[in-house]
Amino acid sequence: MRILTVDNRPQALTELSDMAAAIRPDAELISCASSLEALGAARKAEIDTAIMRAEMPELNGLDLGKYLVELNPLVNLIYVSDKRRHGYEAMTIHASGYLLEPVEQPALKRELEELRHPELEKEHKRVFAQTFGNFELFVDGKPVNFKYSRTKELVAVLINNRGAQTTNGEIIANLWEDDGDPEKKASYLSNLRQDLQNTFTKLRLNGIILKQRGSLAIAADRIECDLYDWLKNGKDSKYHYMGDYMNQYSWPEYVHAELDDISYAMEE
Repeated sequence: MRILTVDNRPQALTELSDMAAAIRPDAELISCASSLEALGAARKAEIDTAIMRAEMPELNGLDLGKYLVELNPLVNLIYVSDKRRHGYEAMTIHASGYLLEPVEQPALKRELEELRHPELEKEHKRVFAQTFGNFELFVDGKPVNFKYSRTKELVAVLINNRGAQTTNGEIIANLWEDDGDPEKKASYLSNLRQDLQNTFTKLRLNGIILKQRGSLAIAADRIECDLYDWLKNGKDSKYHYMGDYMNQYSWPEYVHAELDDISYAMEE
């Protein structure tokens, strides 16, 4: 579990983080002294549970919670406040808990044991990327239909890069290998990115694609992928590389040699 604690008061943040660490010593803990810092952290790593102060400057905890839900619909939001008046608004965004200050460890422990979205619920990942054979992307067991066929190929490029940020130039080089009008390709890529965003928003897959200025990446820890599982678990993987990889595309050909070498090494 990855727990985010957020409070603009240094002493309160330390106390909150220490309690969370004592209750869940197995968890990865991220502590942030502002909502904006917390939002930046959540865009880089999926947050399972956020424990945060309701009242904060610049961006209050309630609005931060709405952004966190956009990034991960299964995030647990636990609010801390010295006022009861924010409780109703917290529940309208389906918060997991609401604690009045001063927060005591037994109360926080109870909230962490009775989460709205338990960890077991998150073990099943909604997105599955099939790369062995033909590439296909499934959400909740069904193939994803994009407006443009190239959008699916764009996703394939990102999955092939295994979570690394991929620049617009690199994407264009993969999707259009021939020499053509650069401006037309850039315009077409803009359409593909919008199609990707619209489709994933409709499927409530916010946070699967990590965006930076001029580049995209897949959130590798938020999807199941035959390639990723095979690279991680080798012979123990439930998926097996048989020499076929994203067969409908020409650009992954260079990857075959790498995968063949890994496969041979596994057999030795």
